[in-house]
Amino acid sequence: MSAGDIAAERIKPYDPQRPKSEQVEEMFNSIAPAYDFMNRAMTMGIDKIWRADAVREICRRNPADILDIATGTGDLAILLARRLPHARVSGADLSEGMIGIGRRKVARSGLSGRVSLDVADCLALPYGDGSFDCVTVAYGVRNFADLLAGYREMYRVMRSGAMLSVIELSVPSSPLVRPLYRFYTRCIIPAVGRLVSKDPRAYSYLPESIAAVPQRAAMCALMEQAGFSGCRWRALTFGTCCIYTAVKP
Repeated sequence: MSAGDIAAERIKPYDPQRPKSEQVEEMFNSIAPAYDFMNRAMTMGIDKIWRADAVREICRRNPADILDIATGTGDLAILLARRLPHARVSGADLSEGMIGIGRRKVARSGLSGRVSLDVADCLALPYGDGSFDCVTVAYGVRNFADLLAGYREMYRVMRSGAMLSVIELSVPSSPLVRPLYRFYTRCIIPAVGRLVSKDPRAYSYLPESIAAVPQRAAMCALMEQAGFSGCRWRALTFGTCCIYTAVKP
């Protein structure tokens, strides 16, 4: 898969003519107050189980310096800091609205000394080369304007031997599960999203972006193109989510 072949990069929240990063920032600022509620409602709380699954695997490597990209309101960053009490966790996200909520959650968790959240472009991270021994992304890579550039930027800030862990939603491969999944994501989620978030477009964008993002072997191939090795994926909950892991050689 080469740059320019990735359908997810052409899926935009509002206007096909405006830059995607600009629109993603606008969308997440708009839905920030409802984001945590909608995450729980959309997945019936299973998103917490997916995060915990990824964190268990990360903990086996015992990283000390972690970067959580597209950190949103900081759920994964907070969980990592709780499970790895010696670790320092940085989070980066385009949306000031999401980061503002995340910082308040970090303060309430008593983790301000070890968790810092920054407003930052995930395609141009404000961190030096080789700064982290683990990089994570939860439900965020499908929103990148350039996925390959995003993975290369992750690679840049990672140390040799560092682990990459990506949690991303996916379309089930089973022909039995797929029709129910399509009805839920294309009908139920947009309807609830319109009521709760007051943004009529944001939760229609969600299933479109999931369907368009590279999945399973295709996602691993993109990671390898960025320079990573040992790329593998695991499907969870009937294939509605995948956890991808890789290592910087």
